[in-house]
Amino acid sequence: MDKYSVIGKSVPRVDAVVKVTGDAKYTADLVLPGMLYGKILRSPYPHAKILNIDASKAKKLPGVRAVIAGQDTPGKKFGRYQDDQLVFVDQLALAIDKVRYIGDEVAAVAAIDEDTAQEALDLIEVEYEELPAVFDPEEAMKPGAPRLHDHAENNVGLVLLRHFGDVEKGFAESDRIFEDRFVTQGVTHLALEPHAALANFDAAGKLTVWSSNQNPFPDRAQLARALDMPEGRIRVIKPHVGGGFGGKVEPLSHDVCAALLAMKTGRPVMIVLTREEVFTATRQRHPMIVNLKTGVRMDGTVMAKECKIIADTGAYYGVGPNVLATHGTILTLLYRTPNVKYEGILVFTNKQVCGAQRGYGNPQIRFADEQQMDMIAEALAMDPEELRIRNAVQSGDITPIRSRIVSCGYTECLQKAMAKTGCVQKRGNLPANQGIGIAGTGMSSGSKTYNKPFSSGALVELQEDGSVSLFSGGSDIGQGLNTIMAQITAELLGIGLEEIKITVADTEFTPWDQGTSSSRATMFAGNAAKLAAADARRQLFEAAAEILEASPEDLDARERKIFVKGSPGKAIPFVDAVRAYRAKRKQPLLGRGYYDPDVERPSPDGEGNISPSYSFGCDVAEVQVDTETGQVKVSKITAAHDCGFALNPMAVEGQIEGALHMGIGYALTEEFFREEGLTLNPTFLNHRMLTALDMPEIESLIVEPVDPNGPFGAKEIGEGTLVPTAAAIANAVYDAIGVRIKELPLTPERVLTALEKKGGRE
Repeated sequence: MDKYSVIGKSVPRVDAVVKVTGDAKYTADLVLPGMLYGKILRSPYPHAKILNIDASKAKKLPGVRAVIAGQDTPGKKFGRYQDDQLVFVDQLALAIDKVRYIGDEVAAVAAIDEDTAQEALDLIEVEYEELPAVFDPEEAMKPGAPRLHDHAENNVGLVLLRHFGDVEKGFAESDRIFEDRFVTQGVTHLALEPHAALANFDAAGKLTVWSSNQNPFPDRAQLARALDMPEGRIRVIKPHVGGGFGGKVEPLSHDVCAALLAMKTGRPVMIVLTREEVFTATRQRHPMIVNLKTGVRMDGTVMAKECKIIADTGAYYGVGPNVLATHGTILTLLYRTPNVKYEGILVFTNKQVCGAQRGYGNPQIRFADEQQMDMIAEALAMDPEELRIRNAVQSGDITPIRSRIVSCGYTECLQKAMAKTGCVQKRGNLPANQGIGIAGTGMSSGSKTYNKPFSSGALVELQEDGSVSLFSGGSDIGQGLNTIMAQITAELLGIGLEEIKITVADTEFTPWDQGTSSSRATMFAGNAAKLAAADARRQLFEAAAEILEASPEDLDARERKIFVKGSPGKAIPFVDAVRAYRAKRKQPLLGRGYYDPDVERPSPDGEGNISPSYSFGCDVAEVQVDTETGQVKVSKITAAHDCGFALNPMAVEGQIEGALHMGIGYALTEEFFREEGLTLNPTFLNHRMLTALDMPEIESLIVEPVDPNGPFGAKEIGEGTLVPTAAAIANAVYDAIGVRIKELPLTPERVLTALEKKGGRE
């Protein structure tokens, strides 16, 4: 008999039917009686003072119910701040005195339909005084550059310095030192569902917001801040979400404006961003300049790394300070590096704000570090895989910043990928203009960067008909979290998935949860569900033990029965045990679970074990390069990833495939084209998102070192799989044509330019 009956199995998602039939309701699908439609007026200038706003014509337009500008808001700034460091909270729902990028919010309207709302926007007259703008972070740092914020001299919003060990000593003990500069671009999240919010303010003064978001509870706190009202009067509900990837981890202006307009009109207000607004006025991945210096001994031992990063955060902080802070972890996580020095500089420019995106700064670092590892291997006449294995972190390691590696399958991932692909034998021996490349990754399973609650809670109630109600604050944003929690609950109670009814992500009715970000969902919400189910199971077994005349410790549950271990014939149906409990105790059977791991927020010096677990993996990319056109075609990617115990192997493979889609686009095609701050390609087509027809062959290798902290041994799989893809492709391009491209994306133009510098096309 299998050890488990539900977990570890490839099962369809519990919400699959409602999604494929169109019954699933996303935020934009919701309709309330008397609902109005909101629109936001945005700045046409990258940098300007607001001298006057005249909304009189818009207010007189038939069908318009409200118009608001900055002076009509509480004037409270909001954002994903680090506890008491309110200097990082710098964005208003509507600008009051100044706009800082094309798309900055200036005014909002509510009308009886979208067409009327749009017409009203056209009638609002805004008088601006244009100001000089700056769009390049290195230019922005120069003396005399246009200044975006009074507090940020030379437009530097933050400088982080981290030093672990003795870098100078490490370099002195190195036989070879390598220094390189890498550049990565900004890209958008490309979620199929646009951002949307529906707000309703009732007669009792209670605000309810349905929002396409990833973190309902933290978002409620930020809405309370922006609206200057108690959290207890705000309810945030997350309907189905059509993808987030980090782009919906924080409330944006449309959330606040929908609430303000609802409060002003006394009617529900829906705001759905257009696709152009999503591209130009939400969030994007941070473009970065990474200057990396690494010292090694001749045997390949890494002795020291020194890294300086310039991160372009756009017009406001967003989550930039936290992204910058994670780089200390990233640099020390994958390889044993005793001496690390890191300087991170966050720079303001007159472009849209940057934020969280799948990987949270990790893809940028790995693009640099994993290419340089290949460069070091070549210089030392070593196989890149051998160099990585020699320096790979191992289970039991404590990194220089005190990350505790309780389980690590990185070496096994490398070995499995090598055996499956034959990359060592193929490298340098493939037909002309074909190449193979490898790159590694490490990722936390949730990162504690705030002193706010870091926990997840769950409730499990057993009903008299044998069904089970699971209440969780966890946010399924398309990654399949609801299915994982249902599998965990069903496994412990010995029932089927069809008996589980799930209520999630409603701040009024579900327990607190930090949300879906930093790859924490399975680890945190999954553990909370497991603890709640185990609590319910304990109580149920006590009732069943009385009937079966056995000790609760001698019981087990499977196939909707509770039975004595070793005597499966001595059993009672699950539903009978529930009824017996309720009949005798005269109360519902309710299990409670609360998961709050023993982890640390980093100290001011950047030290601290921020996560209960860390995942690892690698990608091997095989490419063909057309040296006449510069076109790079990825023919196959083999992805080996340590996700701990795979609770649902089919879901793991789906996460790997989806991440590779994003990673390949990031490597080869996706980027913003801008002219003086104006985005020229705000569409799926022009942003050059890959289609299914563009995808290569993918082979997933699941590595399963059981993690002691994860639910049944599981850990992160959602983000880490994206991280190494760009570097693996870049390394494969080098193997194919002998040119090293250090700037993303790897466009045909860059390939041809690199070939010309090398001495001609091959």
